[in-house]
Amino acid sequence: MISDFDENGKLPPGIHWATWEEFTDRFGTTPRRLRLIQGLKLAMEELQAAGCQTIYIDGSFITEKRNPGDFDACWDENGVDLNDLQSLAPTLYNFAQKRAEQKVRYGGEIFPASYPADISGTPFIDFFQFDTITDTRKGILAIDLVRYLP
Repeated sequence: MISDFDENGKLPPGIHWATWEEFTDRFGTTPRRLRLIQGLKLAMEELQAAGCQTIYIDGSFITEKRNPGDFDACWDENGVDLNDLQSLAPTLYNFAQKRAEQKVRYGGEIFPASYPADISGTPFIDFFQFDTITDTRKGILAIDLVRYLP
């Protein structure tokens, strides 16, 4: 079960695990959100086919915002065959033009979890758990792709 939102409309600090069903039930509440979920599902299936075991979801998509603009995600590289991934999903490796191709194909931005997110080298998995506007920690959502069945 996914935790309730805090007073700022975000998940409490930490990594919150959810099944695909829990995720879609909780966040698939508007036509816009359902379209974004379809793009995320495509990315998850491509990552899963390359051996990815976990995806982490962040951004306004996992807040109480009714119609988020997109989603942000990162994936755990452990177990991933990068050659398979580049062959199956070259868009996941295209960071050109502020990830424009990712936004078109998936509706969001998706990064390897250990890649640096800022100039100080903070990995995305850690960067996503910090709200730079309020200078506080926040939660992200994790989905186990080993158990995920599309």
